[in-house]
Amino acid sequence: MSTGLQQDKIEAEAQHLLNGSGTAINAWSSPGPSAFDFRSDTITTPTTRMLSAIAATTLADDVFQEDPTTNNFESFISDLTGKDAALFVMSGTMGNQVAIRTHLQGPPHSIVADHRSHILEYEAGGAAVLSGAMTRPIVPGNGRYITLEEIQEKCDLRSDIHGCPTKLISLENTLAGVVMPLDECRRIKDWATANGILVHLDGARLWEVVAAGAGSLRDYCACFDSISLCFSKGLGAPIGSMVVGKREFRERARWIRKMLGGGTRQLGVLTAAARVAVEDQFLGGVLKASHERARKVARVWERYGGQTTNPVETNMVWFDLQAAGISADRFIEEGEKAGLRLRGGRLVVHYQIGEEAVRRVEKLAQAVLQGKELNGSVEHPPKKMKMTTD
Repeated sequence: MSTGLQQDKIEAEAQHLLNGSGTAINAWSSPGPSAFDFRSDTITTPTTRMLSAIAATTLADDVFQEDPTTNNFESFISDLTGKDAALFVMSGTMGNQVAIRTHLQGPPHSIVADHRSHILEYEAGGAAVLSGAMTRPIVPGNGRYITLEEIQEKCDLRSDIHGCPTKLISLENTLAGVVMPLDECRRIKDWATANGILVHLDGARLWEVVAAGAGSLRDYCACFDSISLCFSKGLGAPIGSMVVGKREFRERARWIRKMLGGGTRQLGVLTAAARVAVEDQFLGGVLKASHERARKVARVWERYGGQTTNPVETNMVWFDLQAAGISADRFIEEGEKAGLRLRGGRLVVHYQIGEEAVRRVEKLAQAVLQGKELNGSVEHPPKKMKMTTD
């Protein structure tokens, strides 16, 4: 390609980054569409302070462990969690899979986990493919979180060669927005340690647990041999998670991370933004406001006769669409009319959701539950429902 054609192509691509007035678009300056997006807290967008941190970051090689920004951030998180060491990874899935593969030296082995857990439902069979592990799912009898007694029933402690011995228990907190109590985590850890079983936590939203006042970050992390913590969900960083544990665990995890393609060069570009996310959203107390707004969303839905399927303990609200007489697809369509992005009955409230989004939820509730018009006619018939007062 000639130099002239190359320049034309560059200018054409640059034009895509401009708005109609010819001014460069700065997506960092405001929440933008995420302010009305309840699909997940993964859609939170980075802040201008994160951008400034990226611009001022170091650019050394993390594979050689020479990047000061990354090394300092890993030390910061290990101190925050009370663990010996920390390792930055690209995603929560990578964090979970690196931790699992690090703990499990070689088959045969099995993992016990909640049947709804991320490692079972949303990680493309990684535990089986990458670690050769069989997973034993548990359906929690209380409908909220699995208990020690249920884990004891599922764990295989036999030395019988026909069995697949349990080497790891993997918990998740929060799961579906519901908090697993600290005392239950301690019970599970004590029993697991006594029986030579390791315990991992998918703590993608552990920040929410702590913000809800269920226990300190250090107290929860003390219950696990490894924890994966996400920065790109409710904290709003663009990319990344951290795996924490003992120093020897971390060194082997670096090896596994490299094998999976997670060794990164100028990692300060990511870790600088992630540190700001922890400082501003977690340590800054922002998450508590999201929890209160989630409870407000639930109250709005219930005010018009709606029901919820799970308690609102953190930042997730679960609308009972079946009771409302509407399908998930139709609910999503009605949400679009109200200017909201939805993913069915689960609404995830993050720090970029504001009062205007809650007002739109109220209009949506009126349309779905009472048949009021919403940007035109509501095609499905209104469903009479008993109003709740509590």
